[in-house]
Amino acid sequence: MHASRLSRRAVLAGTAAAAAAASLPLTQGRAQAAATPAQSDYHWRNAVQGGTGFISGVLFHPSVKGLAYLRTDIGGAYRWDDRRDRWIPLTDHIGWDDWNLLGVEAMAVDPAHPDRVYLALGTYAQSWAGNGAVLRSEDRGATWQRTDLTVKLGANEDGRGCGERLLVDPRDSDTLWLGTRHDGLLKSTDRGASWQAVSFPAAPSATGQGITLLVAAGRSVYAGWGDSDGTSANLYRTADGATWEAVPGQPAGTAARVPVRAAYDRPTRELYVTYANAPGPNGQSDGSVHKLRVGNGKWRDVTPVKPGGTTADGSADSFGYGGVAVDARRPGTLVVSTNNRWADIDTVFRSTDGGRTWTSLKDRAVFDVSETPYLNWGGNEPKFGWWIQAVALDPYDSRHVVYGTGATLYGTRDLKHWAPQIRGVEEASVRQLISPPTGTAHLLSGSGDIGVMYHERLTASPSRGMASNPVFGTATGLSLAAAKPSYVVRAGWGDHGNGAWSDDGGKTWTPFEAQPDVARTAPGPIATNADGSVLLWSFGTGNPGHRSTDNGATWSEVASFPKGAVPVPDPVDPARCYAFDTTSGTLFASTDSGRTFTARATGLNSGDTEFQLAVTPGRSGHLWLSLKWNGLYRSTDGGASFSKVASCRASYTLGFGKAAEGAPYPAVYMVGSTESVTAVYRSDDEAKTWTRINDDRHQWGWIGAAIAGDPRVHGRVYIATNGRGVQYGEPV
Repeated sequence: MHASRLSRRAVLAGTAAAAAAASLPLTQGRAQAAATPAQSDYHWRNAVQGGTGFISGVLFHPSVKGLAYLRTDIGGAYRWDDRRDRWIPLTDHIGWDDWNLLGVEAMAVDPAHPDRVYLALGTYAQSWAGNGAVLRSEDRGATWQRTDLTVKLGANEDGRGCGERLLVDPRDSDTLWLGTRHDGLLKSTDRGASWQAVSFPAAPSATGQGITLLVAAGRSVYAGWGDSDGTSANLYRTADGATWEAVPGQPAGTAARVPVRAAYDRPTRELYVTYANAPGPNGQSDGSVHKLRVGNGKWRDVTPVKPGGTTADGSADSFGYGGVAVDARRPGTLVVSTNNRWADIDTVFRSTDGGRTWTSLKDRAVFDVSETPYLNWGGNEPKFGWWIQAVALDPYDSRHVVYGTGATLYGTRDLKHWAPQIRGVEEASVRQLISPPTGTAHLLSGSGDIGVMYHERLTASPSRGMASNPVFGTATGLSLAAAKPSYVVRAGWGDHGNGAWSDDGGKTWTPFEAQPDVARTAPGPIATNADGSVLLWSFGTGNPGHRSTDNGATWSEVASFPKGAVPVPDPVDPARCYAFDTTSGTLFASTDSGRTFTARATGLNSGDTEFQLAVTPGRSGHLWLSLKWNGLYRSTDGGASFSKVASCRASYTLGFGKAAEGAPYPAVYMVGSTESVTAVYRSDDEAKTWTRINDDRHQWGWIGAAIAGDPRVHGRVYIATNGRGVQYGEPV
């Protein structure tokens, strides 16, 4: 759903890798300790939205009441703090160069040692992504030891809701197992400090699933295999930790092609397995639930509802099965979830008799989403959910069930009343930030999947939820008129229009009366000039830009606008607008309110497609061009000439905020580097000198999309992250 290269929904097909030879070391050098946290004079926290992303796994600790862990596909891992009733982020220390490690492929706890927790990290298995890593902690994730792997993991690829793929051996707490997508089965005998490939009966294929789950059943370990063709074995087991065999009598056919998740009911000695015809979370149209009596090897089909029927309106009721969890206090009681059920809506089924009969918890569910109003999706009633592959049942409370969706984590304490149990989790992939100089809201944000939000408070999810009229999935543009800050425009992917304007600072919106045809298939960045009288809309490489002077009622093509460029208005002069053409490395400018554009400075990093052009608030013609590792460039003559900023080695995104007391120029905020460390910096002297304002505990992976200072509060800065929402910092 999120479309950017680094976002959770941009799932790319994996490439096959040969299975590693048995006993081949799979760690790079010695295990690495996490960097010692640096001290910072900034206090960092999330601007609260509440979830907003796919929860791919939830794990209650079987031996400690109130202890649980949660994983996401691109936003790291969390630990539940029962005393504070919130989730605590555990991986914010992951830095810029390790952005690929913010996706959590799997997690594991040790039932015999409650303080131990393990994470398998790696967002993509593509050639351009880094290798995976395993983190291990002896203090519930307060501190970590890290071991780098020589194989890739895929927490944001198909099958990311399967699992868990990481397991502490039930015979020996020092032994861990890790299932990979392309490189078979790995084993550690030193609590995750080093890893070796071990022999496994199945060979990886190009599907990129490999081992989908690992689960302990008594003293045996079972492994799901996601590369089966539906006729060959897809479930294996070992009783001695050395030899693996296909489980006899296992189900076959389309409805049991991919084992998605499994749970073991210890008192009854029954293993429950959910299946689908695809790994999900997308693409499933068939599935089943089966249980195995491990003592006698007998299988039984306990599927609650067979996919393939029709709904009341005649739609095909196709879906797979996803999550499964057993009740540790009540033998034979379990819950399973459907997944990818769009026609009749996904549900969680509950059985108290070992799967002989089932009750759909959706049928009597009452929802309260007042804490995260965006779940109303533009005023509609909240649905039970979608992409339900993470389901967990509290081992100390039989009526406490949680399940993850593509946007939140729902929980119940009575099997009827449900509410988001998401406090502390922020997973938005943020693309645009605006901090208005006046008005109620200090922040407007644009994100993947959840469009635009109006943050009237930073400590609570926006009361208006997602901007509606129309509702967007992913926001592609957000712009405020500098001299008329009550006027805002936005663009994005929507089913009922792709652009809208607001004259009350973003509280309410009016859709454009018309839009260019290309907006339906390639909505891109949009901008309004300083007084809100002109709109400029760009539509991606190869498409001409368009202009409107009547709030989007009519549009005209601007032939001289560089195709695919981002329009950047001058903050003072309504007649001026700028755009940077990455193909030629040329700065273009308009002095007639966007009717025509002419070339100015040339030869600026020609051919590089990633950049950011920013303008200084209150300064006409003051341009700043961030060219990644090629540095930061500045112009004070409207782009006629640029000079390189000597104090900056690399610059990825730039923003401005209120000037320091006595300073004549706005504070400048940057994600970049002055020497070797990519971090967050502030300058109060026009980029002559910089001060790093984040620390090693607060890095959030890739943060190159947007940064904005607050024009009303010196020192406050907002950072767009790719999976950890909006972070904002203030001087202590």
